[in-house]
Amino acid sequence: MIHRLVPKLMATKIEFRHRRIRELEDITDFVGIIFPGNTNQQHAAARVLLFLKSPAGPVRSLRSLEQQYSISRRTMERTRAKLAHVGLIEHLGPLSKRANGQPGWRLSSRMSAAMRLLAEKVEKWREDARPERREKDDKLVGML
Repeated sequence: MIHRLVPKLMATKIEFRHRRIRELEDITDFVGIIFPGNTNQQHAAARVLLFLKSPAGPVRSLRSLEQQYSISRRTMERTRAKLAHVGLIEHLGPLSKRANGQPGWRLSSRMSAAMRLLAEKVEKWREDARPERREKDDKLVGML
């Protein structure tokens, strides 16, 4: 099965129901989808995303959020790791050309680009009614 290919450490639970996506209105709804059932991480994620939304350049550290909003270091690290894993934030090194050598954290466009690509691929697959495509799909499903 496909889930066997993904190591346990890389598995990321996200509540991705189309109705929930349609009803998305603000940052609290968004972090509820990314961190279902964990209000501490939802709070931390909302703080991180809002913090990174404001500055013009990368932010060197997220530690100030821990003290300012009483977020535990463990919660902040787990939240930061998941946000980076799904592509919402990214860390830039001092040699990065994308940030003119300024190291730190910033919002990323990787997740939104990946979601657009996924939507395009789903539409393309849905519209592809060729017999050879059907045979290939049947063979692949048989291998699962």
